[in-house]
Amino acid sequence: MNESDEGKTSYHLFERFGVEMEYMIVDFSTLDVRPVADALLANASGENGASEAEFGRISWSNELVRHVIEFKGTDPEPSLDGLDALFQTEAIRANSMLAEMGCRLMPTGMHPWMNPHTETVLWPYGNKEIYRTFDRIFDCKGHGWSILQSMRINMPFCGVEEFHRLHSAIRIALPLIPAITASTPFADGKATQFLDTRLETYRHNCDRVPSITAGVVPGVVASKSDYEENILGAIYRDMEKLDPEGILRHEWVNARGAIARFERDTIEIRVIDLQECPKADMAIVQYVVAIVRALAENRLSTTAAQDAVPQNELKTLFADATRTGCGAKVSGKWLAEALGMSDCGTMTLGEIHAHLFDRVVPQTARWKDHVGMILRDGNLAQRILKATGKKPSREKLKEVYGHLTDGLAKGIAFQP
Repeated sequence: MNESDEGKTSYHLFERFGVEMEYMIVDFSTLDVRPVADALLANASGENGASEAEFGRISWSNELVRHVIEFKGTDPEPSLDGLDALFQTEAIRANSMLAEMGCRLMPTGMHPWMNPHTETVLWPYGNKEIYRTFDRIFDCKGHGWSILQSMRINMPFCGVEEFHRLHSAIRIALPLIPAITASTPFADGKATQFLDTRLETYRHNCDRVPSITAGVVPGVVASKSDYEENILGAIYRDMEKLDPEGILRHEWVNARGAIARFERDTIEIRVIDLQECPKADMAIVQYVVAIVRALAENRLSTTAAQDAVPQNELKTLFADATRTGCGAKVSGKWLAEALGMSDCGTMTLGEIHAHLFDRVVPQTARWKDHVGMILRDGNLAQRILKATGKKPSREKLKEVYGHLTDGLAKGIAFQP
């Protein structure tokens, strides 16, 4: 841990972790979205119009829309162990408060039938000027904005060399993640062509300014100055005419799948769909961190080998993973070398995850069984589709998502 000249505390690689989980608030019976996050936060904090409430190591907050509540670590945590129980406690606490309003929390990364064009209610407090600006430029009442629930991981770095290693490691890991974390096979009440519909819509939510999302997977960046010039600088220039007041001229306007937060010296991973319960979410977090750590510590390959993987190859694989999960095909030597594998020609992401599972997962890890179950039985999207069928009725969707919602309340994994 270092204290910077600005008085900012900077942690070294993997010394601390920040985790955030976003949940939908739905009607207890119908499971339709209910825009009551403001009432929930007022009840939790004792203050009308509050955007946050703190419960010890976990805090609640809201961003953008009124049917979503976020749980996050109040401070960076030195270990991921045991966080599943803390997040589960907050889910139970929130459900208890919501029950008085006839509501409850629903998991997964997208509501299966919400109409975002007619049901979206933007957050009217706190950062409302920011949200109004986003809405004016990009129309937040649509897929890709108001109907996305993610789970985010923040990992720290200290200095240029650590930033480079961490950013390069995360860049390689990003296309691998949707294969195991996809939980969004439905939109508008029907199955889409994607296991991760959330990420497919996310890829296009800023098409008006392509530099903001830029294919989700970032290019190679070796320093803060490089990042500010080649990523943030391009975004700010492209946004000048749309946002002349500079309301969105902040590092968080970058919407790639991993973004640097230099205000706190972390990199935030944004491509993980929320799972069915905190135990499942934290198993995913532990696994993703294990992959990133093995890469950043050069146990699978050198940073140079990771930087050699062409960006277009990673972008293509990411897009394929959102559609077919572990069935996505990988060819070429670059990624294989970066992951410490011999070039075996064409592989699937499932085969890559089997290799990584053996290489990076500790034998004694208590979260190992859940990740193994995903690799054996399919990601949550595949398990949901197995339960619903490809063309379910609204009643069937409600039945299955009701089971998921019950499972969140009980903290249990979903099996069809």
